[in-house]
Amino acid sequence: MTKLNQILAVEKGVKSDVQRKVTDAYHQIQKAPLLSGLSRTYQPIDDEGEQLPPESTRVQVQVDEVLKGVGAALTRLFDVTATKDWANCEARASVKIDGVALIEDVPVTYLLFLEKQLADVHTLVSKLPTLDPAETWSRDEATDTWRTDPVKTTRTKKVPRNHVLAAATDKHPAQVQVYNEDVVVGYWTKVSFSGALPQRRVNELLARVEKLRDAVKYAREEANGTQIVERKVGEKVFAYLFGQSGRE
Repeated sequence: MTKLNQILAVEKGVKSDVQRKVTDAYHQIQKAPLLSGLSRTYQPIDDEGEQLPPESTRVQVQVDEVLKGVGAALTRLFDVTATKDWANCEARASVKIDGVALIEDVPVTYLLFLEKQLADVHTLVSKLPTLDPAETWSRDEATDTWRTDPVKTTRTKKVPRNHVLAAATDKHPAQVQVYNEDVVVGYWTKVSFSGALPQRRVNELLARVEKLRDAVKYAREEANGTQIVERKVGEKVFAYLFGQSGRE
């Protein structure tokens, strides 16, 4: 059986490690270029036109993967703190979602911890990058990212032209004005990629965090306040918070 002093000895290190990982994740998802991808190909208007190589940028960060990493890191911290708090106090209450217990018989000290952590999770989720609403997005199975419909644009080239201002005579040469005309020489086909989330998904995550946070507050109010039994609750919490409700 694990003793309380063993949990206390590792708790500080676990908290420090998790804080660093969550902070790194928060900064990572704020770097928009890492979330964006691009595929651009060029086709000249005819076989003799200039050939240009395709351009592409891969999505380097996907929000779903960042959330999985945050959940995995926080799971360890949630479990360590749970073990300590269960041993420290007898006051307990269940955290219920729609009348069903998500976490049963929770000590009041751990309920206080949950409230603080969920406030941080709420901040993280509220800052999650979302897809540009000005674009139409669909799921791209090949890259497992979101993509826009192809947009075709023209590539033009300035071609010099002559405009005769006055015709030549036997006394004067012709007066000619040179100007440049934009001539279509090819077409770009652009597809944008993104690792961000649809706004509806972020709204759903926020609603879950807020609902669980309220449930924790209700449980704390209800609660009145050793050898340690190790508790495993973090996996349940983040399966609920970040679990998929079906393919978006």
